[in-house]
Amino acid sequence: MMAVMGPSGSGKSTLLAIAGSLEDATGGEVLVEGVALGGLGSDARARLRRRHIGYVFQDFDPLAGLTAVENITMPLELDGVRGKSARRTGLAALAELGLADRAERFPDELSGGERQRVAIARAPVGERRLLLADEPTGALDTHTGEGVMRLIRSACRKGAAAVLVTHEAQLAAWADRVVFVRDGGIVDATAPLPGPESLLAPGTEPGR
Repeated sequence: MMAVMGPSGSGKSTLLAIAGSLEDATGGEVLVEGVALGGLGSDARARLRRRHIGYVFQDFDPLAGLTAVENITMPLELDGVRGKSARRTGLAALAELGLADRAERFPDELSGGERQRVAIARAPVGERRLLLADEPTGALDTHTGEGVMRLIRSACRKGAAAVLVTHEAQLAAWADRVVFVRDGGIVDATAPLPGPESLLAPGTEPGR
């Protein structure tokens, strides 16, 4: 998991949009899963987004005509996952964020925070290899926000990569690496720690 921090207007959200093939880069090359986005047609980009990229953007609301669980299962079923299996996956994702009892509700029957959690629950399902999150906990209370971060971390442990844009140092602390941007460029970055033993005083062994 990598966190991206910087002042408003520094290019954080644009970075996510380009990485997710929602906007074209004006220069350079963008690779996702080893594939150059610039060489893909619209259909190939749509398949890449549906199968491999999960989005948690501030303005990504669930689809109004689908229930909470259907919002999560639709991409799976489009890729051939059987209905019952997709539904089990969707219900499990909702349960992780405390929404099991809202599975059959439509978006207009949910609060703003619940709609946001449905959108977040949808992001990592299936074989998503890249999660892009733009201030994912902005409208959520602390407890629910921690649940969101645990969900993203769980996806990373299963092999996904996550890029998280945030203004909050507490959220950035969940990341393995933090990158700071300003005026469209990287100005600083923290390096990942080599391991928990690196935090010990010299000569100190674990368990002592």
